[in-house]
Amino acid sequence: MTIHPEIAKVLRSIPAPDGSPLDPAAMRAGEAAQVPPLEDRIPLHAVEDTIASTDAGEVPVRIYTPVDADSYGLIVYLHGGAFFLGSLDTHDHVARSLAKESGHKVISVGYRLAPEAAFPAGLADSYGVVRWAAEQGQALKWNGGTLAVAGDSSGGNFAAAVTAMAREDGFSGITHQILFYPSLDLDFDVDRYASMRENAEGYGLETAGLKPFNAFYLENGADPADPLVSPIKRVDLSGLPQALILTAEHDPLRDEGELYGQRLKEAGVDATVHRYAGANHGFVANFSWLPEFYRAFREAGDFLNGTPSDRPA
Repeated sequence: MTIHPEIAKVLRSIPAPDGSPLDPAAMRAGEAAQVPPLEDRIPLHAVEDTIASTDAGEVPVRIYTPVDADSYGLIVYLHGGAFFLGSLDTHDHVARSLAKESGHKVISVGYRLAPEAAFPAGLADSYGVVRWAAEQGQALKWNGGTLAVAGDSSGGNFAAAVTAMAREDGFSGITHQILFYPSLDLDFDVDRYASMRENAEGYGLETAGLKPFNAFYLENGADPADPLVSPIKRVDLSGLPQALILTAEHDPLRDEGELYGQRLKEAGVDATVHRYAGANHGFVANFSWLPEFYRAFREAGDFLNGTPSDRPA
């Protein structure tokens, strides 16, 4: 299937890269300018900013309560942005949609960003908030059941790594992982995955841009072969939480996400992989206003609630 026509229209309006060095501060400012006003966002019962006190330090979080209820399942959400972009504000709509469609309380994590805080700072913040959420279960009205970790792109990297950290620590509280077009292999060998070549140019995220984007996260000498950097490198994936992995047809990262799902299944993990036709990298964050892509949130809700998905076969 060709790229969705509405996505193609947007892609045509984006200037081609001019080879200038990346400027994180300027790029973050550009993102912030695109955040919609509060009145245009999905209304929920409550949205609260607070601080999570974790072993990694004080981490800003935003808590989304979909409806007034006595108890909730919890989702810890980790935003994307190549480890150096994204914020609680830029991905506010993603967290709201997850809360609305799942009925779960969502805790969005304002983890530290590279290059100011390279590996493993953001990952440590993310794992710390998961442990904090479990510890604060009574205050959060956690039902003691579902505790999911979800993330898109680099946030999907963190979500996958967090589940492994939890297993190694003997923390069994995480019940589900949801990975939207995850970045799982930071060894950017273009011959490793066919999607790196098939979707190299023209679809928003370009293969040539992966290495410079993620260099900020790796600049302290982190090794892409480390499974906490590249979760797909982990040899033993057994015992990890059940997984939902949503990939995009026109995404350089498509094949690594799908391979990770296959390896989870081979390790005995209940894993569902669904490729969204006509989509590109970032479709959940950037194009959820299109009904066929907003469906990803309903699919995530169905996965968490154990109900049949309405997605097409």
